[in-house]
Amino acid sequence: MSSNSQVITREDSLNAGLTPKNSPTVISGYGQAKVEYDTRLKTGTANLTRNVLFLGHRFSNKISFFSELEIENAKVVSGRGSGEISMEQLFLKFNVNRSTYLVAGLFIPRIGIINENHLPTTFNSNDRPFVEQFVIPSTWRELGIGVYGQIPKIPGLNYSAALMNGLNSGSFKQGTGLNDGKFEGSNASASNLAVTGALLYYVNHFRIQASTYYGGSAGLSQKQGDSLKLDYGAFGTPVSLSEANIQYNGTNGIHFKALGCFVSIKDADKINRAYANNTPSAMYGYYAELGYNLFHPFTRLNSRSLLLFVRYEAMNLNARLPKNGIEDGLQNKQYIIVGLHFQPLKGVSVKLDYVQRITGEYNKILYVTNPYASNTPFYTTYNFINLGIGYSF
Repeated sequence: MSSNSQVITREDSLNAGLTPKNSPTVISGYGQAKVEYDTRLKTGTANLTRNVLFLGHRFSNKISFFSELEIENAKVVSGRGSGEISMEQLFLKFNVNRSTYLVAGLFIPRIGIINENHLPTTFNSNDRPFVEQFVIPSTWRELGIGVYGQIPKIPGLNYSAALMNGLNSGSFKQGTGLNDGKFEGSNASASNLAVTGALLYYVNHFRIQASTYYGGSAGLSQKQGDSLKLDYGAFGTPVSLSEANIQYNGTNGIHFKALGCFVSIKDADKINRAYANNTPSAMYGYYAELGYNLFHPFTRLNSRSLLLFVRYEAMNLNARLPKNGIEDGLQNKQYIIVGLHFQPLKGVSVKLDYVQRITGEYNKILYVTNPYASNTPFYTTYNFINLGIGYSF
């Protein structure tokens, strides 16, 4: 648990070492559901976005177990639908001393804002920030080992570093960034590796972080690598990602956050030659959000929150293309989100937001049909109204 971090759930209590000795096993969880209405197409959808069950156990003051089982989109039906059952985390935590601990297993590295802190009660819109879905592929977890600690001589300064399995460039897909290249603990290639590190600083009401990732994306044998003309080995065909973010949560009712990130894939031309998946050489994204708690002036409502917020996001998933890449204006996106986030108490959220999505024109060469819905016109601007609930305990 980072210095200055809040204890919000029972999982946080276990991580902070606050679990009672007579109750070493912890059950916790979170989830969310929403209704979305497309104002242009005049259609609506309702979805149980996710339900996550946390199970943890404190073996001793030094060793604890953490696991999260997630069901997305309510159910999994073979051959159709988008439902998924997956392990979001499963690792052992070893406390070295009061300021340092190690993790080993399937864990989430400290990259971005949402990746580690993705409870629906901790972000304001019904959807997680889009930049942290497509450019930073949250929730990003892999198998490996990591070290987390604090620097005693600089109060509020935390660090982390991890060694994990890398990505699979053969699974990269047009328009999904790095998402489909994640292994997420499922038959991951250990022939290519990745390293990541972060610095996190708490000062006054600010939380400031910078992190980086560098890893191979071609876990191939020598014969396979030579055949596909890809660089293999631990860090062969590398992918790098860098991000920085800042958050402000003041006692004046004002909340602010901003994030910027950049992805570089220097061998994108080789990946495209091998797999024909239109991998870009570079992607970027950024966003800024400002909010104000409308209940702040009323002392009797201090246990509740009604946050009015606005967020602007921009990203380009083909910001730079190799010579064999194909430009697609659809990947140049902007989002404007305005909404209300009501919390009658800690751990319960009711959300209402309006989302405007603006893109460039899509490249017809890359799509057999309209990329959003067959037999309907394509528009560069879509608007959505979302109403949803979220919980964490």
